[in-house]
Amino acid sequence: MTTTDAVFRIPEPLFIFELANNHMGDVEHGLRIIDEFATLSEGYPFAFAIKLQFRELDTFIHPDFQGRTDIKYIKRFSETRLGRAETRRLVAAIKARGLVAMCTPFDEASVDRIVEDGFNILKIASCSFTDWPLLEKIGATDLPIIGSTAGIQISDIDNVVAFMRHRDKDFALMTCVAQYPTPSDALQLNQIDLLKERYPHLPIGYSTHESPDETLPVAMAIAKGARLFEKHVGVPTDAYALNAYSASPAQARAWLDAAAKAFAVAGLSGVRVEPTPAELDALKDLRRGAFARRPIAAGEQVRSEDVFFAIPCQPGQITANDWSKYARFTATADIPASAPVLASSTRHENVRGTINAIVDRVKALLAESRGVVPGEAELEISHHYGLERFDQFGITMMTVVNRNYCKKLIVVLPGQRHPEQYHERKEETFHVLHGDLRLELDGEAALCRPGTVVTIAPGTRHAFESATGAVFEEISSTHFVDDSFYTDPAIASTPNRKTFLRYWVS
Repeated sequence: MTTTDAVFRIPEPLFIFELANNHMGDVEHGLRIIDEFATLSEGYPFAFAIKLQFRELDTFIHPDFQGRTDIKYIKRFSETRLGRAETRRLVAAIKARGLVAMCTPFDEASVDRIVEDGFNILKIASCSFTDWPLLEKIGATDLPIIGSTAGIQISDIDNVVAFMRHRDKDFALMTCVAQYPTPSDALQLNQIDLLKERYPHLPIGYSTHESPDETLPVAMAIAKGARLFEKHVGVPTDAYALNAYSASPAQARAWLDAAAKAFAVAGLSGVRVEPTPAELDALKDLRRGAFARRPIAAGEQVRSEDVFFAIPCQPGQITANDWSKYARFTATADIPASAPVLASSTRHENVRGTINAIVDRVKALLAESRGVVPGEAELEISHHYGLERFDQFGITMMTVVNRNYCKKLIVVLPGQRHPEQYHERKEETFHVLHGDLRLELDGEAALCRPGTVVTIAPGTRHAFESATGAVFEEISSTHFVDDSFYTDPAIASTPNRKTFLRYWVS
């Protein structure tokens, strides 16, 4: 099947030949593998892809561990490193043979490289499936995405599927087991049924790590409705032997020729399989750990700009997979620069439930007000003295437009107060739509009801609160991020005073 560089959706059925590090750092050997497997694919009524892997090793590996030969993955990745010009030769060869070019990034820099080098599909490895900094980067591309799910909890799969759906991504899932090679009694092929039932709008596939001589599992996967298939491949030579889970051209041909077989190797059905300790250990080896970018003192909140992510991950270390906008980490002990950020030296708070509860209350008050909110409007949750005091001090707002003029929709929940502030440049007008709003201007209070319109000149100190809950429009000149001045200096020293949600209306 011939492909072009035009934007396209994930073809089905798609058979993926995973090249990984089987090029052995030898570009000519890699070109030979591409040529032999492109020839092998001819005559089959499938789409075919050849997949590479990218890591920006100079930053992916912690500086103190560069060149280490006693750590398995660092040694292997370093020894099989290819230059940019060499990998571009591989990509050109894949496309010249009419195959889909596909690649797995393990860090953000590699995502840019994949886009620049013209790959057709981007793959998320199981170890990176909840690497949220990496997912944000991947989600910003225009490429179709396939994700493997070995060892991933069903709640995390739900979150990533929602993340991709909200960004309108062409997304597919692969069931997978992170054992290399995987014994037949651990294949759990019935997980295909679970993923198909839970995510009926997504293509579901099967990524294989079993013995390359085995052909029954792929036949069973087809019978269960899988439409994407992946296998590690290589070409054995006197110089390069294949590992225990990579197929030679002859074994791959037998794999492609396999017909439907019995369900003898099927596993559990209807529930998510708990990962084995060995599988979790294998994934931890590939996950990036959080390291201090600067010395962090006990009691400090650990922010994204205070850390960097690299391998190898240390025992008990916070990983990139733990890092998201809902995670709050506070140091409970001093953390030196470049040292791992450990669970034992931090306090972790997950505020997803708190944020979701706020969103539900805001939606309820908006529904009560009969207001219509633009679906693309970002929700800004302001918690001036911290999320734990949001019910007392805070508001939520949606910026509808911000050009030479600005319009915001502001929701004050019952009992909330917005602390006193002023603007030096912005003039604004409040138009109350629902509920009662107590507005203070330079210390003088007035009660505003639906229909009230109040204009606030630059320099006017203003605060507001509502006992019942209120919704009002703020119409103003352009909003500047550096033009809000609170009279309580403690607010400016409160870190992470805002939480932003892009997709919250549905």
